[in-house]
Amino acid sequence: MKRVTLTVMGVLALTMGLSAQSVSFEEYDLDNGLHVILHQDNSAPVVTTSVMYHVGGKDEDPEKTGFAHFFEHLLFEGTKNIERGKWFQIVSSNGGRNNANTNMDRTYYYEVFPSNNLELGLWLESERLMHPVINQIGVDTQKEVVQEEKRLRVDNSPYGRVFEQVSKNLFKKHPYRWTTIGSLEHLASASLDDFKKFNQIYYVPNNAVLVVAGDIDIAETKKMVKDYFGPIPKGAPIERTVIKEDPIQSTIKAKFYDPNIQIPLVLMAYRTPAQTERDAYVLDMISTYLSDGKSSKLYKKMVDDKKMALQVLAFNVTQEEYSNYIVGALPVGETSLEDLQKEIDEEIEKIKTELISEKDHQKLINKFENNFVNSNSSVEGIASSLATYYMLFDDVNLINTQIDIYRSITREEIMEVAKKYLNANQRLELEYLPETANAQ
Repeated sequence: MKRVTLTVMGVLALTMGLSAQSVSFEEYDLDNGLHVILHQDNSAPVVTTSVMYHVGGKDEDPEKTGFAHFFEHLLFEGTKNIERGKWFQIVSSNGGRNNANTNMDRTYYYEVFPSNNLELGLWLESERLMHPVINQIGVDTQKEVVQEEKRLRVDNSPYGRVFEQVSKNLFKKHPYRWTTIGSLEHLASASLDDFKKFNQIYYVPNNAVLVVAGDIDIAETKKMVKDYFGPIPKGAPIERTVIKEDPIQSTIKAKFYDPNIQIPLVLMAYRTPAQTERDAYVLDMISTYLSDGKSSKLYKKMVDDKKMALQVLAFNVTQEEYSNYIVGALPVGETSLEDLQKEIDEEIEKIKTELISEKDHQKLINKFENNFVNSNSSVEGIASSLATYYMLFDDVNLINTQIDIYRSITREEIMEVAKKYLNANQRLELEYLPETANAQ
């Protein structure tokens, strides 16, 4: 009976995954180089307009970090036709909402409106691209905003500097060695001309993808896109240099003392391949196997059974040029960080030397199928996926086919990828400690 139940669950998951493989889209380029992707879904009167720019933290001058994230804020200041401070008011007063986010590889802006306000969304994003106002008052205002954000989310947040410490130790040459929020000192010392130059280089149509998803008419939308975005001048070609890191050949050991914590954290971090490589997908599965949910191997062993850890974690930070895989734990009571590391290493060694069970393998596939369905369950999610797959994967149709990659990963492949990357001499071992430990 139990075996039959598992089989039915697998069939249901498979059916759900197949049902998600129906995202239709049309893509084309304007003469100025702007790539356009349209997705029509008339099931609800909602539309998402979004623009993703191929600029993130890794594109910055090492002496001027934080610019991409800064522009996420700055380009809401206003335009020649949108009064300063009125952007959010225009959106909310027309029944919409909007936001933006930045990472090390790209910056993403979007609006969600009732579909009768599609033209408004297109106008707003064309204004951001064509007529931004970059002046001293806006720069000074957003410097204060970013400073407060860094204080709140990084400097004064428990474990807020974990990624900073992982990045600076795991990467020595590549821009991934700093974080998206960058340096406040760099922002403070930057001139107005520095910000204007950054905008001129990266915020151009030939460095962007526009996605319109939802309750639209394709022909009408194409006309509006041409009217609003067609007149925007093409920017100069962007020169990009891919910086190669030397392989890690011996364990990197580091300590950091955080004044905002009382419980230490041990982390092991591995430099892994770009998100487009098949091995990155396999590492996603390994991460899920080890720590996703209370039934995962590390949680069940270290939190439930042995009661050694308050929490365990493992995640694969996928990026355009390099990724990193991080695994760690917080101790209970007098449990040492060394003991936690030993327990984690035992589970990693099992993955490297033994095939995971068929049941666990099917459970992984079911989870990824569920995630895949959920990611395409709204036009907002579809818009983000379409932009990402175009910009960072160079294959928009992954919105329909990416799940097939996960389904094709075998138990043997999981073991081989673990052997390839998850080795002690290829990792960072970070002790993230309370500041009181340093005083002692």
